[in-house]
Amino acid sequence: MTPIERRAAFFEAELVALRAYPPGDLAGIVAEVGFACDGCARCCTRQSNDHVFLLEDDVDRLRALEPGALGPAPDPELADRQGRLYVSGYALAVTGGGECVFLEARRCRRYALRPAICRVYPYMLHRERGADGRVDWRQVAGVGTHGEYGARIPPDEAARIARETIAYEAAFLEQMIGFYRSAAARFAADGLVHVQKVRDDRLRAQARGERVEVLVYHRGRFEEWDPAAGR
Repeated sequence: MTPIERRAAFFEAELVALRAYPPGDLAGIVAEVGFACDGCARCCTRQSNDHVFLLEDDVDRLRALEPGALGPAPDPELADRQGRLYVSGYALAVTGGGECVFLEARRCRRYALRPAICRVYPYMLHRERGADGRVDWRQVAGVGTHGEYGARIPPDEAARIARETIAYEAAFLEQMIGFYRSAAARFAADGLVHVQKVRDDRLRAQARGERVEVLVYHRGRFEEWDPAAGR
């Protein structure tokens, strides 16, 4: 098994674990936390969140209505010896100040078009390693850093939030699996290998403003990103 195939297998195992997680347990946590947005807009800035990863349905909607609002997700996962970067999907664009391009006066000007992650935030459901070294489930992001807590959330609303959160996480994992499986097939067919040093060198070149070839995974294939055309 190649390193790329091992990454695919990792996400496949995460998807199995996610599907075994009881939705009722997450709904209980949602109700207990009682998060309520207070309009601080911190979640719409890089100050609180690195980037907004877009699922494939999000990308299709944005391309139809706001094509300039997306770009390759940061930190491409792979690079080949020819200097091409491979990234698992698109992200929502940000301003020079690190704010979401949709943010105006602390409000979203495209609220009805907002991506799936924005609809379920701050809720999540994935496993990560804690400060104690143990890997466990994490269900809420940024507790105590934004919003208000203790609001009453009716059981049916908590159940809906839990379902949508699990659906988002499953779609994300499926996209990551597709990315790594497609990359593994492409690399094997073309005799390519991932080279971490090439990746790091190309990212530095990109930061200097040099043009770098970036291939973005979308709908089962890799698209060459054209920054001039915004696609």
